[in-house]
Amino acid sequence: MTLPALMGNFWGVMLSYVFLYPVLMSLLWMIGGVAFYFRYERHPHRIVSQPPERADYPLIAVLVPCFNEEANARDTIDALMDLRYPNFEVIAINDGSRDRTGEILDALADEYPQLRVIHNVKNQGKAVGLNTAALLTHAEILVGIDGDARLDPWCLHWLVRHFDVPEVGAVTGNPRVRTRSTLLGRIQVGEFSSIVGLIKRAQRSIGLIFTVAGVIAAFRRSALFEAGFWSPDKLTEDVDITWKLQLAGWEVRFEPRALCWILMPETLKGLWNQRLRWATGGAQVIFDYWSEIWQRPRMWPVFVEYSMSILWAFCMALLVVYRTADLVFYKHDLQSVPVLMLGWTGLLIGTTCLVQMMLSLWLDRPYDQGLLKNYFWMIWYPVIYWVLSATTAVAALPAALARRSGKRATWISPDRGISPDTNRANNKR
Repeated sequence: MTLPALMGNFWGVMLSYVFLYPVLMSLLWMIGGVAFYFRYERHPHRIVSQPPERADYPLIAVLVPCFNEEANARDTIDALMDLRYPNFEVIAINDGSRDRTGEILDALADEYPQLRVIHNVKNQGKAVGLNTAALLTHAEILVGIDGDARLDPWCLHWLVRHFDVPEVGAVTGNPRVRTRSTLLGRIQVGEFSSIVGLIKRAQRSIGLIFTVAGVIAAFRRSALFEAGFWSPDKLTEDVDITWKLQLAGWEVRFEPRALCWILMPETLKGLWNQRLRWATGGAQVIFDYWSEIWQRPRMWPVFVEYSMSILWAFCMALLVVYRTADLVFYKHDLQSVPVLMLGWTGLLIGTTCLVQMMLSLWLDRPYDQGLLKNYFWMIWYPVIYWVLSATTAVAALPAALARRSGKRATWISPDRGISPDTNRANNKR
């Protein structure tokens, strides 16, 4: 076989992988999501406001790391004080904020006896804040949230029941986007249903989860001790602690009824910076623990899924560069060069996206009453998700390799949406 023929076969195989991998993963996510529903979400306990009764209510400590959260701190703490769970405390960590966050938290502590406030003089990062608070409570169950999050009143009820199983080390909740004033915000509503929620369900169906949601996750304190708590040098402390717990033999679960309303970026720059940090942090964790992963076959399915997604991202990038160079330098027209969205493959991807979105809407309809209002915008997200995943993965891999081990991962004030206050009325349950 001649070299041109070999190269043609190579690019043909790569093109098939670029198109068919997202379709395959979508099918697996849908199958896993349906399996999770029939096993864990069916009647009678699907209504969020009607959790199962308990004989006891162990103390829960809600940990709230804050950095420059003067616009959100009161809203977050007020929502916590509306929780229906009868036995909890709140520990807020002001991590070297440069605004009025500390002052607001101190005023709230005078107002609410359940609230304690810790002040760090310097910005130490979210992981250090969580570790500090975890050592200052006697509660065996710790719930970590962000300083801009609003928990559903019944959230703790749904989280705590999983810890009746001794092997459970952590439970991740179900984040719901409340910044919906822009097109980008509405599209992300689709992401957290059709992508994030579906992936969590599918991964839980095989017994492993790539990451808990840093904005809402509950932990067994003894499991954190065994795993070594949160790592201060990781960009994504939520990914890191998830892998540390599972590598230590602890079970990590997903609870879709533990709702948490969150703010998300509504600018392209903010979204890019957030996803690049997520991708870099994920790669950092995989690089740090790959030898331990290799020794534990039970972790291989999630590791293989991650590796295939990275391979897909680089294949996508290579194809784009190759096709562009072919058009520019060799002057081939589109008739002689296969384009990236042609024929039955485009139809297959489009149909898969629509089916995936309809399924995710059906699964999440009891938890987010505003989903249907954003359906037109949501149907485009699966395509945007794959493009964003490819670009951030390609940029993140060298960044993770270059990042110095042990360097403290400190806070950077993120994009929290353009006008979150205008969305509250849409998100009241």
